[in-house]
Amino acid sequence: MTITGAARPLAGRIVHQLVHVTILDMATRLAAQAFLAALPMLIALASFCPQAVRRELLRSLRTLIGTSGAVARQAEEVTEGGDAALHSWGAAGVLVALLSATAFTRALQRLCERAWDVPHAGVRLVAWRWAVWLLVWVVMLIVQGTLHRAFGAGALLGYPLQFAAAALMWWWTQHLLLAGRVRWLPLLPGALLTAVGVVTFCGASGLWLPRALRMSVERYGALGSVFTVLSWLILFFTTVVFGVAVGRVLAEEEFLRRRLGGTTATGSH
Repeated sequence: MTITGAARPLAGRIVHQLVHVTILDMATRLAAQAFLAALPMLIALASFCPQAVRRELLRSLRTLIGTSGAVARQAEEVTEGGDAALHSWGAAGVLVALLSATAFTRALQRLCERAWDVPHAGVRLVAWRWAVWLLVWVVMLIVQGTLHRAFGAGALLGYPLQFAAAALMWWWTQHLLLAGRVRWLPLLPGALLTAVGVVTFCGASGLWLPRALRMSVERYGALGSVFTVLSWLILFFTTVVFGVAVGRVLAEEEFLRRRLGGTTATGSH
């Protein structure tokens, strides 16, 4: 696919790129993998972490979904019941959860490869990258609450910190999962665009998600919270897919292309 055709306006190239990466299908796949694979891994790892780390993870979750509701209460039960959870999971359970969570990282890898039109990398090249990304992702989740509070300085300074952390995370994510086949600078527009999207989305969802969770639990019970969280994840990853995909288009715009030193994607077609 060639995105840089001068005859096609920018809006047309963006639409073409979003169709090429199948934005809704990719976002739904990422949301499903995050819910079914990544979240169980997070719970498994949290059960083995010190109490202080589990409480920080709970604060980060509350920053996102509010301080009340069924999901927050369930997360608090998992966090406070560390020893019981540890024995229930066991080392084998954590290992299985870790291996399952690589399905989520593989889906992210497919997004990056499709957005940049590079061939699918073999397992030998990227397997260790899946594990590294999951480790860094867990650390980023744990510190979200601290970043939101700007280390105690308040949310006003917290948003710039969250944006900087998100931009670095998604910049590094693309480079890591593309196995270095695309240079750093061309990946920057996608990282910045994704960071703006996810920080804005998470800030806005903090206003409606707690109420939506409460209403869904009241109407449909525990199953209602599952539907709400899945819907939230689909919207979140739609933002991610949009940022990564459109970032490639912007990087190949002439005014950015010269400043970024051109875009070289090995194996592009």
